Amino acid sequence: MTRPSDEAAPSGPLPRFAVVGHPNKGKSSLVATLARDASVAIAPHPGTTLVAREYPFRIDGVPLYVLIDTPGFQRARAVLAALESRARETNASAADRPRLVAEFLAMPGQRERFPDECELLGPIVAGAGIVYVVDGSVAYGPQYEAEMEILRWTGRPSLAVINPISSRDHVTEWEAALGQFFRIVRVVDAVNADLQAQSRLLKAFAELEAGWRAPIEAALAALERARVGRRIQTARAIAEWIAQALVYDVERRIAPDESAELHREALAAEYHASLARSERAARERVQAIHGHAALEARADELALLEADLFAEGTWLVFGLTRRQLVSAGAAGGAATGGVIDLAVGGASLLLGVATGAVVGGVLGFLGAQRLPELTLVDRPLGGRLVRYGPARSPGFPFVLLGRARLHARLLSRRTHARRDPVEVEAVPAAALPLDAVFRKRLERDFARLRAADDAALARAEATQALADTLQALLAADDSESAEAT
Repeated sequence: MTRPSDEAAPSGPLPRFAVVGHPNKGKSSLVATLARDASVAIAPHPGTTLVAREYPFRIDGVPLYVLIDTPGFQRARAVLAALESRARETNASAADRPRLVAEFLAMPGQRERFPDECELLGPIVAGAGIVYVVDGSVAYGPQYEAEMEILRWTGRPSLAVINPISSRDHVTEWEAALGQFFRIVRVVDAVNADLQAQSRLLKAFAELEAGWRAPIEAALAALERARVGRRIQTARAIAEWIAQALVYDVERRIAPDESAELHREALAAEYHASLARSERAARERVQAIHGHAALEARADELALLEADLFAEGTWLVFGLTRRQLVSAGAAGGAATGGVIDLAVGGASLLLGVATGAVVGGVLGFLGAQRLPELTLVDRPLGGRLVRYGPARSPGFPFVLLGRARLHARLLSRRTHARRDPVEVEAVPAAALPLDAVFRKRLERDFARLRAADDAALARAEATQALADTLQALLAADDSESAEAT
């Protein structure tokens, strides 16, 4: 991840925002999303947040703004009544209300009587801006007005966020009510907000106080640089994984008169298991790049991506029909260097195989698990080796890429408020087409990698060329995602 420039790092006090509201309205989810912090505690039952806790948003260790997760209001009407009583006793004006709130917090016994309200008001009295969160899927009611009135008494700059937790059924009435208490009202799905929605909300934060504009704009610029940095690192990680997988094989020494076929099953099992482990390691690397290092620890996640790379079903899921598998097998035996004319089908996730340019006969249906070859190697100094792999099918690297690209897309869209398993079905096959320009570039890159074989410099250059192509492909994916929103 790229480090923010000197001008991006705030020179003055960091903007601080207390995220407040009724229990279970999405406060912690919003904090987790905007702070990009998966450590924020989120649970479906009230009372998860008991004390105010700060979550700085950092890029490479540099804090750019602070979100404060707070308990929910519990006795707002009683607190407002106490404030109003004190105002009458002292004949206080509206200008005195912020002072009265501070005095209320300082009075002995108040933290015992009103622990949640004192905890959430503390950061606000200390200078934090207010982000009031409500649930747009439930009806507005007058019980919320005491909360909003207390916040207005603090005199701190504020905005409201309508979080449609399960529906948008009551967003309109909430907008009408909140507009009477807050100058800025935004509708944001706290759990699923993409980067564009997050950026729009942060821009609203910048409008709350003049001194916050520059640091928030710096944070937005840093967010974009970080996204580009993640894309570069992700492309490199995927390229290195594919480069490794394209030349991977396993070997076993055998007796001079021993049949190589006797070892096919054991070598195939070793090959598949090892390749699966290296793919998981590559995914974990990409997850760490996106700040989701612990994601795969939960059971049953990414089930499709855990499927056997060489299972026929995996190839079919990632865009290869049975006819295309036959064509890939025929073309793979006839095309020089494994380069063939690949044509993308209209609804294909990754590739289709053109049959018109196939040189050579149809080899019959190609079971995906049969792709790696078993080879007998006679060593110059005597002895024999049997080798399984590498996989030579021209479709193999495209399947590797399809799985990695789908995984990267799911991560790029995932906020740190999500606690559910990754849903592979969330990205339909038709959502990730591969156009002719990228197809041709990838064909050349894969061919270069295979031709490089054991030449270190050539492999390094070919891997970097593939990483450059993948970076452009991921950037195109991000652009399409932004346009869709």
